[in-house]
Amino acid sequence: MTAPLIDLLRADLAAANFSVTALTGLWGIEADAALHRNQRVPALRALTRLRATLTVPEPNVALAQLFVLGLPVARAEIDAALPTLGVAGAEQLGLLGSHQAHGGTEEDPTPPAGPAQVHPLVDLRPYSFVDAHGAGSWWITSDLGELALGHPLGENHVLGVGGASLTLSALMIPNPVDNALDLGTGCGIQALHAARHARRVVATDISARALELAALNARLNGVDNIEFRLGSLFDPVVGERFDHIISNPPFVITPRVEGVPSYEYRDGGLLGDALVEAVVRGAAEHLTDGGVAQLLGNWEYHDDADAFDRLTGWLERPAAADDAPLDAWIIEREVQPPTGYAETWIRDGGTRPDTPDFDRLYGAWLDDFEARGVSQVGFGYMLLRRSPTDARGRRPAPPRARLLRLERLPEALGHNAAGIGSHLADCLTAHDWHAGLDDAALARATLTVASDVTEERHFWPGQEDPTLMTLHQGGGFGRSVPLDTAQAALIGACDGELPVGAIIDAIAQLLGADADALRAELLPRVRALLDDGFLEPPAAGSAA
Repeated sequence: MTAPLIDLLRADLAAANFSVTALTGLWGIEADAALHRNQRVPALRALTRLRATLTVPEPNVALAQLFVLGLPVARAEIDAALPTLGVAGAEQLGLLGSHQAHGGTEEDPTPPAGPAQVHPLVDLRPYSFVDAHGAGSWWITSDLGELALGHPLGENHVLGVGGASLTLSALMIPNPVDNALDLGTGCGIQALHAARHARRVVATDISARALELAALNARLNGVDNIEFRLGSLFDPVVGERFDHIISNPPFVITPRVEGVPSYEYRDGGLLGDALVEAVVRGAAEHLTDGGVAQLLGNWEYHDDADAFDRLTGWLERPAAADDAPLDAWIIEREVQPPTGYAETWIRDGGTRPDTPDFDRLYGAWLDDFEARGVSQVGFGYMLLRRSPTDARGRRPAPPRARLLRLERLPEALGHNAAGIGSHLADCLTAHDWHAGLDDAALARATLTVASDVTEERHFWPGQEDPTLMTLHQGGGFGRSVPLDTAQAALIGACDGELPVGAIIDAIAQLLGADADALRAELLPRVRALLDDGFLEPPAAGSAA
């Protein structure tokens, strides 16, 4: 049993204070930034200088050089840094080995491990975060990256915490749920995050190696409410439903031809964007009433057609199905031409530009896109929801309309220190609230302006009236909305005291406008501002 060994590892890492803050303290902010660019020389130089000044061993120096920089370290140093687990225990866990298969290079003159040295078999590093539940930190193991390997990644590589991982964890809605599913868990990072708000998490992957590392990470961090299952897509959870589905699926669009590597962590094995379509279509069968699925994805633009038309088609249910179409909020964050897309993912696999392999793979990507008429590839976030039912199990009747938002937001997000998941949850709550009200009921409601909203006004010199007014959102998606005089006056008066209708009537009187016409103009804007989080509905339990 390896569990007791993992517990010893946890105790040693905690005793050493093997943390993000401690490592940054070892080599400094600039070297830390270089590591994020996959450059370890500044960090290694800092550790070498530090070693020369130490009078007593510093465990983090040895641990960082071995597991973060991916370089050999004296066996005695690791025995001292892991005093309860020891090198023997770390070898049993598959964390390190005593023989080095590759050595120094022109770029990295570090010599290969000698008989008294050990080398890493995994990447093991601290990870810290802040979410809606507060600050936290974990230790995450994954397979060695290109920097440590000295060659391109293997096709069964298990990726650590990357940019996509951070994006999805920040999007995760933190509302408490009973059951959550992490589809394609990889190293388990999303399952760990989900375990903070879900009573039970099921984590699946097609890779046995990924599940092995994910289970190690859960045990290493004392998380015991995750169940791991092997299988593709929804096969491991046939017949089960979940309140929250999270997935960073292998969405990368890769040519399906001989000689092009297919990496398990990013390539789903299907043509084009069919893997993302399969996750979207399968989510409806595995969500509870009111359950939410959140995933990242790529989608193709074919010739001159809009990809959003294809995405809308993915959301429709067969005529025989008893479910209504899924609610959906899809946000496209980026669009790449075939050339840029190919370059990004060939380089991601560890193949360097200006090499014959790079050029060969580049040609294969462009051939594939050209043959299938792909003009662009979009990337973004997908939030799907299964419509809730009433007490009798029926889908809700109008006036609640289906939520279907497809939008392009390439600009920088607002400031969301704990992630944007809470903002998404608040927007859904506000939408559901006002979607259940007709205009008369909405006019009777009292609203408040969100605390992160500011108003910007521009004036011509010497003029009393502004020539331009804009509403800005500090958090969320950092949206900006142009205002006219009536809308600015309405928002300025939304302090939770006066009903919306009374405010509009007062504005109509001041402007000499028809009150009914002004209501018809402003109430749809009020709904849009609620949807986007500029305005907030009455607190639960208060009178609308």
